[in-house]
Amino acid sequence: MSNPNDAWPQPRLVESDPPRRSMSDRLTAWVRTVVPTLWAAGVAWLIRLGLPPAVTDAVAGLVDVLVVPAALAAVYALLRWVEPRLPAWLARLLLGSTRPPSYRT
Repeated sequence: MSNPNDAWPQPRLVESDPPRRSMSDRLTAWVRTVVPTLWAAGVAWLIRLGLPPAVTDAVAGLVDVLVVPAALAAVYALLRWVEPRLPAWLARLLLGSTRPPSYRT
């Protein structure tokens, strides 16, 4: 069975990055899920602010049900795609960690 991390390019590590303590794999996985989710919720909120009242009234509660998961899917895919091209500080800000968790098989 292949490692799930093999599907994604690994971020570049820069020698000038300061040494830091490592998070556990479980905590790293949790942080790298929660931080993009928070960014996606912010994007969904901004989208909702920009929608005209006629649209938000017509779809009522569906905005939350549809926009947030769609924003999460788009934001997470974009962040994972752009991650290897980002400086370490920006990847840490957007994903919560520059180190993907390792999964033992």
